[in-house]
Amino acid sequence: MTNFLVRKFVKNYKNTADNNVRTAYGKFSGIVGIVCNAVLFIGKIIAGTLSGSVAITADAVNNLSDASSSVISLFGFKLASRPADEEHPYGHGRYEYLSGLMVAVFIMVIGVELFKNSVGKILHPEHVEFSLLSAGVLVFSILLKLWMMFFNKKIGVLINSKTLKATAMDSRNDVVTTSAVLVAAAISHFTGVELDGWMGVAVAAFIMYSGFGLVRDTIDPMLGKAPDEEQVDSIRKKILSYKGVLGTHDLMVHDYGPGRQFASVHVEMAAEDDVIENHDVIDNIERDFLKNDGLHMVVHFDPISTKDSLVNELRTWISEQIKHLDSRLTIHDLRIVKGTTHTNVIFDCVVPHDMEIGEKEIKKFAANIVAEKYPNYYTVVTIDRSYAAMPH
Repeated sequence: MTNFLVRKFVKNYKNTADNNVRTAYGKFSGIVGIVCNAVLFIGKIIAGTLSGSVAITADAVNNLSDASSSVISLFGFKLASRPADEEHPYGHGRYEYLSGLMVAVFIMVIGVELFKNSVGKILHPEHVEFSLLSAGVLVFSILLKLWMMFFNKKIGVLINSKTLKATAMDSRNDVVTTSAVLVAAAISHFTGVELDGWMGVAVAAFIMYSGFGLVRDTIDPMLGKAPDEEQVDSIRKKILSYKGVLGTHDLMVHDYGPGRQFASVHVEMAAEDDVIENHDVIDNIERDFLKNDGLHMVVHFDPISTKDSLVNELRTWISEQIKHLDSRLTIHDLRIVKGTTHTNVIFDCVVPHDMEIGEKEIKKFAANIVAEKYPNYYTVVTIDRSYAAMPH
């Protein structure tokens, strides 16, 4: 069903890397959400009014909010598709994250309102009429929401949209909540035990918990969340596959919306090689990442002395010794500057954010081990923070 609708309404649907196609997917999903939730709202508000069930009525209002969320998603995709301008040179892709955040907040608000109404129903219980109309509407709602969950999840994965993934999660919540309402109504009808209010409280707690998780997931990329380990590893392996590349470090990835990522990285190459040839390799790396991965990459060239045996020996030895402090510590850009009275060993040390050992301790440790083996050698250490888990 989903594939048929996509082929029917999304032009050039296979080219999901294209921002226009991506926007078309988002708009189509928004329209489907508005129509389906409007139908469910009308059916449930009628069933809830006739039966006197606060749970069914609250579920109807939940569908109305879902329709509003779909409107927000629709506008979010439309705004995110706007091209870059002088004031926003990186584009407007983060509008999509904002729309996803608003959807998540709507979910939490509905959870709070449902909780309040349910507590009121517990304190002042009323008889709930159970009819075939109510049961039919709820069963239809469960089936439709189940389809919407798979629909939005599939499209969300296709275009890597946090907004649609949040919408899919909301549809899953609706399946759970409506199923709970149906079970509670049936139990109350056949046993005489009024569970409408209690079931509403349980449903509300579930909705608020899910909403909190969605808020966190949509805020993370706007706050500058570290790139996924899979992406970091893929970038590293691809860079190391180029001829002449000896190592890579200091990767930074900035997310300005789905399909709008910018990155910078340091690439180590032999200082003795031809500079023009090395620069040509760097140009190819930047060009290939943009063409094949849609990633705007800026590469910084670090020349590494490969024929100086002392530099190579120190680099290997210090790399091994520094791990005695913490196995995650790495060094790079090591060089030596010889003087008449002493020699400086200069390098950068990458430190994880959660490491308890302080910068002074790291520098002191490095100075002591080098001085012990090479009495006239002094270390000059620059502490780097890891913005992505990119091992040397």
